[in-house]
Amino acid sequence: MTFELQHTDPQSNARAGLITTDHGQIETPIFMPVGTVGTVKGVMQRDLKDEVKAQIILGNTYHLYLRPGTSILEKAGGLHKFNGWDRPILTDSGGFQVFSLTGIRKLKEEGCEFRSHIDGSKHFFTPEGVMDIERSIGADIIMALDECPPGTSDYEYAKKSLGLTHRWLDRCFKRFNETEPKYGYQQSLFPIVQGCTYKDLRRQSAEFVASKNADGNAIGGLAVGEPAEVMYEMIEVVNEILPKDKPRYLMGVGTPANLLEGIERGIDMFDCVMPTRNGRNACLFTSEGIMNMRNKKWEDDFSPLDPNGTASVDTFYSKAYVHHLFKAQELLALEIASIHNLTFYLWLVGQARQHIIAGDFRAWKEIMVKRVSQRL
Repeated sequence: MTFELQHTDPQSNARAGLITTDHGQIETPIFMPVGTVGTVKGVMQRDLKDEVKAQIILGNTYHLYLRPGTSILEKAGGLHKFNGWDRPILTDSGGFQVFSLTGIRKLKEEGCEFRSHIDGSKHFFTPEGVMDIERSIGADIIMALDECPPGTSDYEYAKKSLGLTHRWLDRCFKRFNETEPKYGYQQSLFPIVQGCTYKDLRRQSAEFVASKNADGNAIGGLAVGEPAEVMYEMIEVVNEILPKDKPRYLMGVGTPANLLEGIERGIDMFDCVMPTRNGRNACLFTSEGIMNMRNKKWEDDFSPLDPNGTASVDTFYSKAYVHHLFKAQELLALEIASIHNLTFYLWLVGQARQHIIAGDFRAWKEIMVKRVSQRL
């Protein structure tokens, strides 16, 4: 994997770049739709390409390990062949999912024992094992196993957790360097910066991560309940240290405004379930603001979903029709909303890229943050 830094905004840390993988190129800043179990919920791969114009999607190691399982994925020739997606894929390590299983997991130096949320069966994740699983899945970019501590963790717990994450990171890189890709193309391992909301721990982690000289670096453990301004402060602290010639991935973030604020602070890659999850719950993000499609105000509004939108659903379907679909609990409502929201997110980061290249990103961003955050 290579990264070319193409433009930097003169008034902020916003960047436009180009990631090249064996499955294609990714223009940054980029938003990555989340396909947890090998599918972006409610959206066919055809529509991800043609409508959403996704350049890279995500899979989740925890979920894919449990089902369909690595043996099926290996027989298929990896996740790309299994789900028919021939563009880049990123897999997270499953650490966030495992550590979210409060009460059904046990954390040890060796790894983490947990019980499946599906059938209660017992499993054990180690850094080495997760690297093997991610080799079997075959994503272009794979993430290191880390502990994602609660956002409310006290300093002592956060410090102890960070030490474990760093020791696991060493083991991840050792295993990664001892093994080879399984399907004839290269994989890149990204380490993850942790440290909760403590500046000194974040700096320590960013320095440790930067020392690995990886193809790219991730920032985890944010957007887990802390105020948005604290998250932005942590991004600034970390990005002062992470190398500028490598892509920076902010994990699990977030709202349209979060994306724009992250881009201003030097983030290149984002993912979040919000566009699809909120879409399935009748929340549409648009270039003019946020709409709840169950609200009666849309009942007889026959205007397009988003006159500035780029997906065919934005102009083909009216607000009144989509309101009707949600009220009638029709499955088409979930598909339209998911495609619309994902297309909007990709449109937004694409617009950010254009304004970075044009040199007027900051002025445009200040207008857009207010616009996309308002409730309609």
